[in-house]
Amino acid sequence: MAQTAKPAPSADHPELDRAIDTLSAASDDWARLGNAGRLAILQEIKDSLLPVAEGWARTAARHKMIPEGSPLVGEEWLSGPYAVMSVCNGLMQTLSQIEGKSFLSHLAKRKTATGQLAVKVLPHSIWERLLFSGISAEVWMQKGVTEANLASHTATAYDTPPSDRHGKVALVLGAGNINAISPLDVFHKLFSEHQVVVLKMNPVNEYLADYLNAALKPLIDRDALRIVQGGADIGAYLCTHPGIKEIHITGAASSHDAIVWGTGAEGAANKAAGTPKLTKRITSELGAVCPTIVVPGPWSAADFQFQAEHLATQKLHNSGFNCVACQMLILPQDWNGKDRLLSNLGKVMATAAQRQPWYPGAQDRMNEFETRAPKVTWLDRGAAPACPVVPVSDDTDGWFRTNEIFAPVLSSHEIDETDPETYLRAAIRYANDELHGTLGGNILIHPATIRQIGRKRFEEIIAEFRYGTIAINAWTGLGFLATACPWGAFPGHTLANVESGIGFAHNTFMFDRPERVVIRAPWQPFPRNILSGRFSLLPRPPWFVTNRKQDKLGKLLTNFQYKPGWLTLPRIFINALLG
Repeated sequence: MAQTAKPAPSADHPELDRAIDTLSAASDDWARLGNAGRLAILQEIKDSLLPVAEGWARTAARHKMIPEGSPLVGEEWLSGPYAVMSVCNGLMQTLSQIEGKSFLSHLAKRKTATGQLAVKVLPHSIWERLLFSGISAEVWMQKGVTEANLASHTATAYDTPPSDRHGKVALVLGAGNINAISPLDVFHKLFSEHQVVVLKMNPVNEYLADYLNAALKPLIDRDALRIVQGGADIGAYLCTHPGIKEIHITGAASSHDAIVWGTGAEGAANKAAGTPKLTKRITSELGAVCPTIVVPGPWSAADFQFQAEHLATQKLHNSGFNCVACQMLILPQDWNGKDRLLSNLGKVMATAAQRQPWYPGAQDRMNEFETRAPKVTWLDRGAAPACPVVPVSDDTDGWFRTNEIFAPVLSSHEIDETDPETYLRAAIRYANDELHGTLGGNILIHPATIRQIGRKRFEEIIAEFRYGTIAINAWTGLGFLATACPWGAFPGHTLANVESGIGFAHNTFMFDRPERVVIRAPWQPFPRNILSGRFSLLPRPPWFVTNRKQDKLGKLLTNFQYKPGWLTLPRIFINALLG
């Protein structure tokens, strides 16, 4: 895309100018670095990350108001050092087999009920089969991608010989909520697009800068990365800097539009005229009003309890400050299990994840949520503020359907259908047509109900669900944690209607044309699933807010990602069973 001329940088930020000049001078060297050099750097990053991982996790927990000694510290292990270790391993696996793209031959492939190519990316190794037992993740490709031409739509940035590559400087505007987001976005620019990076930290988690400077020192030493801090003025300066050629942002759609179109009346006029203020390429991940669809079925008492813990996790992980936190709970109006599920959810919330809303501005957003509601009920959370629940009907203020509320609040919507298939199709239609964004959507459905609908028909129905990640009996947050999965909105958004963003990140197999990720998890945890005939070794998942050992599991799993081995598995499984 052509770029409009920009004034030369002022003398206000000479240190930023020097950083960009240094990166620009080294950008071709990075782009032309061979695979052996990149593999060596990834190993160096793992070696640099391990010594600071515990400080990273504990510092983050303190800043996020997690009580000392709480199992919830595990959230900061898993959504921090673990995820970064994981992306290093995934990229090393791909780069070690980039010749002829031979890594593709090891991935199972099939045609979906709609005729699309689906590629299984999880589990991919013996370790993943053990640690993610029963969980699978498929990448559904966009139409036109086939098994025969998949290689032509994968890692095409590596089709250009290193000697012919040219680099550029990208700006990554970091997120403040999940601490692995910024480094994972950096890795995508560096390794999938051959771009060197200025990472501008979010002021909310600037405390992470020292840990990232230590962990990513191998990239900094090669002049492939600079990490900077500051407020909105620094971000604005970097966005318009002529040395910055591309931008990636994780955040709110309003922040994206302010960068692209401007603010206030000027921004509105630019958007209406289709004349963006910033014409650099910009990719983004921007959140959504994410739904969880509960499908009626023959749930047992244990099912109600487990799925209540599941819903509590979808809402309260990271104290609710996730772009894929469940914000709209879609329920069957006349299902006799509805009240029981909500009662169990209330009991779980009363005892689990009792944390204060730590993200700036949360209380104001919660107040507005309650003020706008025609009716509110509260789920008690003990020492933490109660979670307000607002029933949303067709007559309710559309604000609840179109605004991502970055806070521990919940909306609900009931659909008057009793037949599971008819209900599910209506729920998907509601999510597609009424809710803002397309980042992630969850479906909780009993296996017997899937059989009743028919597996082929069920897959045809979920193909209508227009979300970048779909989780069936799982949470879409797992698609973030499993870094082989492309992470982003459903394709098709534009700068003028950006919704949940443009492009994908993570994606360690480097697929160029993914459409969505579909994750499936066991309906019942171990050992209850043994009697059902659907065997899995997975007990209560370590990312559940109710897991009593997730702090220990987070550390053990991070160390395992650093150096997998059979001798470390027993401690992981023991703590998993005790969790």
